[in-house]
Amino acid sequence: MSSLAQLEPAGPILTAGLFAELGQELLALLKALPAAAWGRATVCPGWSVKDVAAHLLDTALRRLALERDGAALPAADPPIASYAELVAYLNRLNAEWVVAARRLSPALLIELLEGVEASLDRHLRGLDPFAPALFGVAWAGEQESACWFDVARELTERWLHQAQIRLAVGAPPLTAPRFSRPVFETFARALPHRLATLKAPAGSALVLEIEGEETYAFTVGPAREAGAERGWQLFRGAASAASARARLSEETAWLLLTKGLPGPEARRRAEAQGDERLLEVLFGTLAVMA
Repeated sequence: MSSLAQLEPAGPILTAGLFAELGQELLALLKALPAAAWGRATVCPGWSVKDVAAHLLDTALRRLALERDGAALPAADPPIASYAELVAYLNRLNAEWVVAARRLSPALLIELLEGVEASLDRHLRGLDPFAPALFGVAWAGEQESACWFDVARELTERWLHQAQIRLAVGAPPLTAPRFSRPVFETFARALPHRLATLKAPAGSALVLEIEGEETYAFTVGPAREAGAERGWQLFRGAASAASARARLSEETAWLLLTKGLPGPEARRRAEAQGDERLLEVLFGTLAVMA
């Protein structure tokens, strides 16, 4: 561990090269599922394994239609005026697709996903990572984001939904560091925004450690860069002196940060000590639109 002053600020995460392999993992998983497994419940309330697979098809098609082809989403009525209204609008789009896709067979879903995963990979690898993204990463408090951040967010979405399927059917989790490291660093970018209600006095720091095949450590502390939200900034590594510290398994971390596990239950599974105000924020943080 290092002092906060020695830690490296979290910079861009370039993830476009990971989508092809992640998609191959998904397709191999789905092709191996017995018929009964498609109906198993997942941690997404009301959604089965088949529903989550259909949602992955929807989000890939939606991104290609919007970003590659310039199509527009259906207009919100009334117009979206708040974060809560944006979440409600996206939830409605998601639910409409999942209900319609229940008419499809698992074999047809796999066939469609094979085509769209390849198209999504080609599209994302062709984007300029430092150009403005079409949409900001709202759960991180950004109205405007660089494309690399939006692509990293897309990686977390596709990793997450595959993780939900794997958990539901008892398949081995995706713990390879080439996926987990960028996924959890992207999730951790929600923390400065969530801590924005608190001041960041000199010397304060929250350390989050996530245990898997490797341990990924992040520190949120007083910002070194002008304009950082309410004085908080994300750093790579664990500060030696921290106001609060939490250590979670990969499964507990992704479930907590994606609304799959209530904060109190996640805290019971974790090792956590220090400033209760910081820990309360951590165990209430979400890195998804919810």
